[in-house]
Formats: sequence, structure tokens, C-alpha cells
Amino acid sequence: MKARIKVIINGKPCTGKPGQTLLEIAENNGIAIPNLCHNGELKHYGGCSLCVVEAEGSPKLLRACATVAQDGQVIYTESERVVRTRKTSIELLMSDHDGDCRGPCVLSCPASVNAQGYIQAIARGDDKEAVRILKERLPIPASIGRVCPHPCEGGCRRRMVEQPISISYLKYFAADRVIAQGGYLPAKAAATGKRVGVIGGGPGGLTAAYYLSLKGHRVTIVDAMPKMGGMLRYGIPEYRLPKRVLDEEVAEIASLGVEMKNNFRIGVDETFEEFKSHYDAVVIAIGAWESMPIGCPGEDLDGVMGGIDFLQRVALGEKPDIGDKVAVVGGGNTAMDACRTAVRLGAKEVYVVYRRTEAEMPAEQLEIDEAREEGVIYKFLTNPAEIVGENGKVKEMKLQVMELGEPDESGRRRPVPVEGKFEILPVTCVISAIGQKANVAGFEGIELNRKGIISADETSYRTSMPGVFAVGDATNKGASIAIEAIGEARRCSRVVDLYLNGIQMPYQKTYLSVKNPTEADFVDYIKRPRAQMPTRPAEERKHDFEEINLGFSEAQARAEAARCLDCGCHDFNECKLIRCANLYELQPERIERLRDHGKGKTHPSYKEKRLVVIERDQGKCILCSQCVRLCDEVVGKGILGLVDRGFETTIRPEFQHSDDVIRGCIDCLKCAEACPTGALRILENELED
Repeated sequence: MKARIKVIINGKPCTGKPGQTLLEIAENNGIAIPNLCHNGELKHYGGCSLCVVEAEGSPKLLRACATVAQDGQVIYTESERVVRTRKTSIELLMSDHDGDCRGPCVLSCPASVNAQGYIQAIARGDDKEAVRILKERLPIPASIGRVCPHPCEGGCRRRMVEQPISISYLKYFAADRVIAQGGYLPAKAAATGKRVGVIGGGPGGLTAAYYLSLKGHRVTIVDAMPKMGGMLRYGIPEYRLPKRVLDEEVAEIASLGVEMKNNFRIGVDETFEEFKSHYDAVVIAIGAWESMPIGCPGEDLDGVMGGIDFLQRVALGEKPDIGDKVAVVGGGNTAMDACRTAVRLGAKEVYVVYRRTEAEMPAEQLEIDEAREEGVIYKFLTNPAEIVGENGKVKEMKLQVMELGEPDESGRRRPVPVEGKFEILPVTCVISAIGQKANVAGFEGIELNRKGIISADETSYRTSMPGVFAVGDATNKGASIAIEAIGEARRCSRVVDLYLNGIQMPYQKTYLSVKNPTEADFVDYIKRPRAQMPTRPAEERKHDFEEINLGFSEAQARAEAARCLDCGCHDFNECKLIRCANLYELQPERIERLRDHGKGKTHPSYKEKRLVVIERDQGKCILCSQCVRLCDEVVGKGILGLVDRGFETTIRPEFQHSDDVIRGCIDCLKCAEACPTGALRILENELED
């Protein structure tokens, strides 16, 4: 018998020992073949059919994990026929997989921050681990935790029990504590010798600089303002985000070796071409700093200003002359910041003019309520028709009375003027907070979209210039929330890193399995009220710019984090099934459509804890039988077995649990460790008990 045999796999000569399978020889020669049921402790089985390969001269596909290699075989692991078969197998598995890869909080976050992971860490009392998880996706959690409108909480399933977890506040609870203990930064890769220029020091620019620096690249950020932070510093008032917190997080990013240059403006200090010539890649993250005009006569009068300009001037230490009666036009969070800032500057009457009703306001309800507590008066269903002046100065505003008509493209009912009906509102200042746009002066060589802002590919973030990428408010959709820019910047940093390593590849969204439970699935949960953030009284806080939130106590934070339902899969990072699912562009919905038309069915989905220390999730089980075989063939216990036949087959414990069986499971746990889909979960609390 030959001591070695030779097999050609994908054109590569590979050697192995007689008796080895095709899968073993491929793996030993650095060729990956997808598989789910292969386990080195068990005899070859070939149950999942994902490891199929094509052999020259063979009419049928071979299962690589169960086929003994033959000397001289020519094998293809990614032929058209193989890929088609493999995709169908994965689509069948995924269409029947009733599991959450990620919790809905993670899926609802534009930056995909692992809220489930860091909240579980906070519940355990491990704040440093919480911040480590946070900084995988978000480099400035203490700042963002204070200002984010938390779309994650909109996805939180705890709302089906009573109220969502206070995700955002927990974020900054942990971040503040870790900063007080000296902060946390992950390890940085070795220097690559590559240089990256980032234009814009706001949340997007800081994020891009952070992750590119961690990759070992030499990063320089330039910004037109005196300090880094962008809109977090100059657009969000001190009472919401104390700048000492932002300073701490900017300093952490600088400590990675990121060079920061302020008061630097493209087109003034250097042309864009000159700036670009210093770097191997450039990321543009300039934000949107120009307030949108109201669009009515009289807005050129003295006393009319943009909301962004107003907030910026206050952040720079100025005290704009706004008089006693201020009207803020708009219904978003910038309008809330502007009206509450006007209150703190001493205005006696502050109005918010909004053309719809309170129910349609895009601002957070908490912001609306707190502004009302501070004395802000809302003028709903009104819209500026004219700003009237006297001697060039604002005197009053003529308001068109509105009513709600049919829904528009946003889903909100369209405001319609009530013919001939107006109100007169005496004012000394009008602040426009109806939107903002980017100023792209200095970037004339870059292609713009029809909105007049930078056009960037939505998956590669490339602009029309080679080596130039763009993210955030100055691109595509325009102004949005900070966490959107952060998410784009982190994804962009991955693309830029690949580009600097000679790889042209867009960012690819991960395929995930998602459950869709209803309130009926949560009827048995004990109701536990959401923690309320302690705040300063309105009569006290409205006279200064000190932070209004007092922060959670440790007991509050731990209890609030313990309310988390832990929806996402505990085994996501180790799950072989989801790794296989992301190898190809899947369409499991085509299988689901067949079922919707009465062709085929799904397995039942339920959880059981008959093994006490191991929870079994039938909805995730793919019947690979590794757990059954390990328990029987390797451990010699035979606790698990296959029950029923055909499609009805399930895996269950064969015996009622006894102390001996439970003790055997506690000392072993091999089945859960080998499960390729997270269907078996080790219950740590039961182990401790």
C-alpha cells in the first residue's frame, strides 16, 4: 500500500494518507469544505449534505466527510453543480430554522451594536466586558448613550411584556464607570505603513479614525471647528451631553496615535487635491452644518436664524440676542434642542411651531415632554406663512392654520392649509429647525447626487474619485442620527482596510435568521417595571446648562439589565450553520413560498429543560445527530435518542431525569459543545446550583 496518495482538489495537488476522507485531505491542505455534521470523535456520517463535492468521472456528487479518497482523484469543491446543491441544502435548513441569530435590539441598531451582549455583561456586574463589546461597534459609548434616540429600544421584545429595556442609558452607565477606572482600548495591530486622511471630526470621522487606527494604519483627522466632536459638540447642548464626557472619549481615540488637526478647512488651508496627495486613502465625513430655510417671506430679517447656527454659537460660548419671545419652527430633536436652549438663555416665551400634531412629531417623546415641563408652548397645526418685521427686525409671525389630510410617502398624514385661516404670533426671534444639509464647497471634483451632496456607493462607500470614500450626513440620504453615521463609518473602515491591502470588496451584510414572536409568546413573563432615569426638577434645570439626567445607581442599572430577555442566539459566534449560510447568496424565502402554497411543512419549535443543565431548542435542531452519537459512542451514556420516524423525528432524552443522569450531564456537556447550531445551551445558573 502506498504511504501517501495524491488528489487534485480545485486544481491543487494535495497529498494524504490512504483511508483518509476527501474532507480530511482537503482540510489538511488548507482547502475549506463547508460541513455541519463532521466531528473528529465520531465515525463518518455524511448527514447534512453540505460537504458534497464533484469528482471527475462520477455521475453523482460525493459527500466529502464520508468518502474515502482514491489516489489520482480530481475533485471540485465549488463547481456550479456543487454550489447549486449546497445552496438548496442550506436554504432548506434556514427555512426551517426558528432561531434568532441576533436580538431585535441589535438588528434595529444602525451600527449593529451588540446590545444583548453588553446588557448581559452589565447584569453580571462586568462593566469592562460591556464596554469591550460596545467598542467592537461604537467607539464613543458614553457620548452616544446620552444622545441617541435609541431605535434599538423600538425593537426590544421586552415591550411585549411591559416596556423596553433602557438600552441607551445602560450604555452610558457602563461607559462612565469604565472611563472613571481609566478607560478601555482594544489591542492595536502592527503598523502597516499606510496613511489615511479623515475629513470631519464628528461621530462618523472619529469612528473611521478609531477602527482604521486599530488596524495599524496611520490616521490624521482634520476638522474646521476648534475642537473635535462635530455635531456632538456644536449641535447638542451641554445639558444633554457634557463636553467633558466627549473630551474623554476623543482623548481615548487620540491616544491610539490618531493625529488631530482643528481649524483646518478644505478649500482654504489646502485644496482637496493637495490634501488627498498626502494619503493612501481618504474618508470624507463632513456632516451637514447648514440649516434649511423656512421658505416664507421675511426670513431674511434680523432675528431669524438657523437652528444649527444658533446651537453652534451657544456651544462656542456666545449668547445670541433672541429677545423675550422665541419661535422655533420644526418638530425634530434639533427643534427640541433649540427651544430648550432658548429657555436657558432667558427667553420668557418660547414656542414650537409645527405643522402637524404632536403624534406626528419626529422628536423623542421624552424631549417633547421635558421641553413642555420647562415652559415651552407648542403651536401644533400651524406653519409660517410670513415673518413680519419692523425696522428690519422681526416683530411677529403670521401662521397658516393647518389640518391633516391623507398620509404622505413617510406614512404621516399630510398637513393641508385651512383656507383663509391664520394666526398672528408676536416674536423677537425665529429659529428654523426644519432640516439641515451639507456644504460641499471645496469638494468640486467629486460627483454629487441630485440633492447636491456627495454620491457614495452604499456598500463600498466609494466616491467617484479612486481612493476616496464618504460616509454620514454629507452623502446619499442626507442628515440622520449620529448612530447612522457611526455604523456607516465602521463598515467603511473595513472596506478601506481591504482597499489598503489591495482588495477591492464592498461591505457585505451578514445573512441572519430572525424570529417573529407575538405578545402571546410572552404572556407568562413576570412584569417588572422599567427603571426611570432620575432627572433634575424642571424649575431648577431650565436656568442652567448642567446635565439634566443624574444617571442610574448601580442597583438600578443591574436590575434594569436583568430584565433583558436575551433574545439572540447564545452561540452566534460559534454557529457553523450561520457561517455556511453566509457563503452564498441565499433565497430561503422561495422554500417558504412553497410552504405558503401548501407544499411542505416546518418542524415544531419549542424549548425543553429535561436535562436540567442543558436547554434544548427544537426550533434550531437540524437532526445532525452529533449529540446522540457522542453521548452513546464516545461517552457511553446513551441519554439522548432519536424519537419517531421520518419528518416527525426529534431528539429527546430517553429517560426521565435522575440524579445520576443530571450528574453525568454536568460532568460532560459534550453534546452542547459539539452542537453546530446552538440548539443545545448550557445553563450556567443550573451548573452553579
